[in-house]
Amino acid sequence: MFWQTARFRIDLTRPHVMGIVNATPDSFSDGGQFYRPEDACARCDALVAEGVDILDIGGESTRPGSVAPDWREELTRVLPVVRHAVGLGVPVSVDTSQPEVMAEVLAAGADIINDVRSLDRPGALDAVRQTPQAGVCLMHRQGEPATMQQAPHYADVTVEVQADLARRLADLVAAGVAAERVVLDPGYGFGKTDEHNLTLLREQRRLLALGRPLLAGWSRKRTLGQLTGRPVHQRQAASVAAALAAVTLGARIVRVHDVAATVDALKVWQAAGLCKAV
Repeated sequence: MFWQTARFRIDLTRPHVMGIVNATPDSFSDGGQFYRPEDACARCDALVAEGVDILDIGGESTRPGSVAPDWREELTRVLPVVRHAVGLGVPVSVDTSQPEVMAEVLAAGADIINDVRSLDRPGALDAVRQTPQAGVCLMHRQGEPATMQQAPHYADVTVEVQADLARRLADLVAAGVAAERVVLDPGYGFGKTDEHNLTLLREQRRLLALGRPLLAGWSRKRTLGQLTGRPVHQRQAASVAAALAAVTLGARIVRVHDVAATVDALKVWQAAGLCKAV
């Protein structure tokens, strides 16, 4: 299976590692470390050296309780980093929900829009359509980041996530966005309790019926802290284990902070025959 993006047709017969570059002051794991453009650019360089397959640059923290910057501030954070990253030889994704940011970063050479709000803001779909081959990641969420963890509720989390992703995918295809441009993210940690997250992981293969590759983002998340009792900066082992579990259960892309460790683990997993194409 392939993922068509602006400059790259990504072959997902093996799992790919998407490395996180948070150009933010307040992300839950590494907020502030890469807030200055020069630090975020150096982070991109380091992740490429570690073997990253895709860079994912974000200027808005979507941790629970976060407040979004306006689009001008977000663009100021990410645009210099995107301009640097597009010269590094790997696909560049931008984690944004702002149509104005989407238009500017795609014009600057970004390959993918990774939107936690699934292009549901006015103008977002149009911004993506104007770059005919730009890749898109649609993510499920319940609620907005500021309030999403207050009282998440599902009758059947997997059924509801699948139905929502199917609806958003159908909306894009009906609007003229080719399905091969789209991957789907179950949205672990976005409006879900620990049990919702674990149920969704155990049942993740059911989402393959949607016919598009799955992207899983477990890196350093709260559920891993609840399982292990570890604070956020001591969750590398748990994060790598969650990435391997997600791949074994059908994910083709894992979004991570700890790139080198995940790349190495997937090489072993692949050698053992546990990264079979889906």
